[in-house]
Amino acid sequence: MAKAQPRYVCQNCGATQSKWSGRCENCGEWNSITEEAPREAAPGGLGAGGGRGRTVPFERLADESVKEAPRHVTGIAEFDRVTGGGLVPASALLIGGDPGIGKSTLLLQVSAALSKGRRGAVAYISGEESIDQVRLRARRMGLAEAQVDLAAATSVRDIIGSLETGEPLSASPTIVKKDGRSPLAAVIIDSIQTMFVDTLDSAPGTVAQVRSSAAELIRLAKRRGFALLLVGHVTKEGMIAGPRVLEHMVDTVLYFEGERGHHYRILRAVKNRFGPANEIGVFEMTDRGLSEVANPSRLFLAERHERVSGTAVFAGLEGTRPLLVEIQALVGPPGPATPRRAAVGWDSNRLAMVLAVLEARCGVAFAGRDVYLNVAGGLKIAEPAADLAVAAALVSALADAVVPEDTVVFGEIGLGGEVRRVSQPELRLREAAKLGFAKALLPAAGKAAKGTPKATGIEPREIAHLHELVAMLAADGQKRKKGS
Repeated sequence: MAKAQPRYVCQNCGATQSKWSGRCENCGEWNSITEEAPREAAPGGLGAGGGRGRTVPFERLADESVKEAPRHVTGIAEFDRVTGGGLVPASALLIGGDPGIGKSTLLLQVSAALSKGRRGAVAYISGEESIDQVRLRARRMGLAEAQVDLAAATSVRDIIGSLETGEPLSASPTIVKKDGRSPLAAVIIDSIQTMFVDTLDSAPGTVAQVRSSAAELIRLAKRRGFALLLVGHVTKEGMIAGPRVLEHMVDTVLYFEGERGHHYRILRAVKNRFGPANEIGVFEMTDRGLSEVANPSRLFLAERHERVSGTAVFAGLEGTRPLLVEIQALVGPPGPATPRRAAVGWDSNRLAMVLAVLEARCGVAFAGRDVYLNVAGGLKIAEPAADLAVAAALVSALADAVVPEDTVVFGEIGLGGEVRRVSQPELRLREAAKLGFAKALLPAAGKAAKGTPKATGIEPREIAHLHELVAMLAADGQKRKKGS
């Protein structure tokens, strides 16, 4: 039999090459290719004289399903919201985020909440910290008495051997269910990049190790029926490190976001097989851990200054949750240098598009001026419905006009300057009414449902084209100049 040839795998994108090179041809990353020993194939290959596999049972789609096990509700409302109502048994979740953002803190609080009244229900396995270090962090957060089983391990073989018995990692006896499933409700692995499978020669954190370790742990979770939570490191681009297939293997992918200068943290679901994607949960980092923010709109608008030019309140939608945030803009005077365009919390390409539409369709000149845009509170917005609020803030800053403080703005802008309708305007208006807003600038089709203004208590002003918004703010700017 021919000797298996070694292969070279990029640790950034997972691409395989026949020989080593300094730069990956697939993703362009430098010094990311390492040699990995291939697994020996079975004689004859699969289905080619090497043994026939067992028959896989098939069922009809219309057949009755076995009653689903109830979700494991943690009691942390923001976490349960993002996961779709709690942890689904036999599911796998991947949580990624920047170093020091609070991933381990969040999962330690989740494990403590799940273990209330159920000893041996949660296992927390750390590959980065010792047991004493985890206990020290739990004591600081006031969770020292939580009934969580701790372990410090990195060998997947040892972890699977410990969990296969159906007993917790501590020495207390546990009754195994009749169906052979583990009494564990959840197992937390912190982190998947530290785990290794001893059948591979590569080091922990490589593409092969991350893929194989995750596959073995997910297979165990599906068989034993516990929820598996994997912590994943992120690259400098903000993506979860390791092969992209890792995100396809799990059922749910969560990102823990936040700016280091802010106390707020956003838990965002980018994939969820058991609930809505793009749902967010808002937390505040304190010296006792993470605390929930029940009304994030009020929090993001708490430090808003009224009667200031260059600001507009955007009524957005994150998943199923309406959210109000302040859009801030600053336009500098014309200068000889190349103008600078900077956006924090919003897509810079979309900012360039809105500026181009304002100049080409409305005659608003930003040429030669520095433009800065900021989403207050450290939130990142990707919704096109923020276009109109961004345009309002930009024109307000340029004309020194003020968007009325009791007004919210939302709507998508087309390249022709038209303002397009966005989804669920009624939900946005109701959230604005709860916070005391009385008016709204919205697309002309946003009042499609009869009785919507009465139902929400918001007085709508329809904007069909962007020049209507520019004319309104220009008039206010002229009044302010005359008054001064």
